[in-house]
Amino acid sequence: MVAYKKNEIISASDIARSFSSILNSITQKTREKIAISRNNKLEAVIIDINEYEALKEAMEILEHQEIYNIINNRENSKTISHDEMLKKFDIDKNILMD
Repeated sequence: MVAYKKNEIISASDIARSFSSILNSITQKTREKIAISRNNKLEAVIIDINEYEALKEAMEILEHQEIYNIINNRENSKTISHDEMLKKFDIDKNILMD
């Protein structure tokens, strides 16, 4: 879980009243992130666009790596043909065709 400093947590109503100055604190790098709370529950985070794009790119790379690993594991696993499977379970291929 991400830790937030006290000055990084702002209520939704305070965000609405001071959005411009809060946005400036993010874009001018005086704050790394702003967590928005509503009813004492964190609901969203405001971060710099470059940080957001870097996070999205990192997620895409991880997703591609996971897909690669799944494919690689399948290619290296033992497989059997359809006919071998039918024979293994003693299933008549002609019955399936009806």
